[in-house]
Amino acid sequence: MRVLAWAPKRGLLTRATFLLRRWGGRSQIGLTTVMIGCVALIVAGVRVFPDWVPPSSFLLLELVAVFLLLLRPLMVLGAVVLAATWWLWWTDSPTVIPGIIIVITASVVAGIAFARERQRLGLQGAPGDLMLVDLRDRLAAHGRVPRLPDGWHVDSVIRSAHADGFSGDFMVAGSRDGGKHLELVLVDVSGKGLGAGVRSLQLSGAFGGLLGALPREEFLGAANGYLLDQDWEEGFATAIHVAVDLPSGDFWVSSAGHPPAVHRHAGSGRLDLVDTVGSPALGVVADFVCEARAGRLERGDVLMLYTDGVIEGGAAGDLDQGIDRLMGVADRVLSPGGGRAAQVLSGVAARDDDDRAVVLIRRD
Repeated sequence: MRVLAWAPKRGLLTRATFLLRRWGGRSQIGLTTVMIGCVALIVAGVRVFPDWVPPSSFLLLELVAVFLLLLRPLMVLGAVVLAATWWLWWTDSPTVIPGIIIVITASVVAGIAFARERQRLGLQGAPGDLMLVDLRDRLAAHGRVPRLPDGWHVDSVIRSAHADGFSGDFMVAGSRDGGKHLELVLVDVSGKGLGAGVRSLQLSGAFGGLLGALPREEFLGAANGYLLDQDWEEGFATAIHVAVDLPSGDFWVSSAGHPPAVHRHAGSGRLDLVDTVGSPALGVVADFVCEARAGRLERGDVLMLYTDGVIEGGAAGDLDQGIDRLMGVADRVLSPGGGRAAQVLSGVAARDDDDRAVVLIRRD
């Protein structure tokens, strides 16, 4: 049902993207001409129908222009709007008062300043917004779990700090040996917001290429080498890598400075920490060494991964207390055949000033 509901929405989004790219990126002269024509219409409306066309209509036009025009056309339009506003005041239009002039002038200056900053970042007009949407969609695509055999499920939820569009937490998944082995890595990139999101996109693409192409024992070492080669100012990330033999349920967990995974045993209801603490974060030292911990997922068992945003933010800021709180929630929420990652995250009630992610690997 989700696929059927998503398909028409995605088709509409694709068509809207095409139109915005066409008209926003290639027809700046035409768009500017149309908007200058709108300025003339607003001027005529203010003069002839002052009760129906207020001078504040210029604000709506400026708002639309900020999203569609590049910097130079926007500056031209802003100059025309200011000239029209001052002309209306100079010719004693009754609805144009000094306060209106100040507000419109401030809006033009603010719009140009916003456009200058977007140009500095390489995001200009509607195509720049669409590029960010593409980046976000590609990051989400890297985390799609391949088709799993009956009895296996992966459920995940990733929330960004302050509900931003980009998160420093991401997941990459893949399979090998004809789908008999699942590999998954959950990564927490340093930083937040757009900067962390761009680094997440680059790392997710690289890690997606490494995952499944190297023996599981070599993955985190190769990922560490890649991150060191980038020489970023905030060039580190924590990661936890899981490889699962699906026919048998055997799994191996390796960590790079990441909080330990939690294994819930369906038979006893016991929750155990998979102790992988000790290895440094990725991108810190060249001599990277980590040791995998092995286990087995029996029917009904759950392996839970998470990022530090889920367990931080307690009264004392103690990660051990945060892990205890998370395990208490998992004990209540997770049950054989039930419990979702979103329920675990909601139960923990972590603060929204950091990125948060929870991943559940379940064998039914």
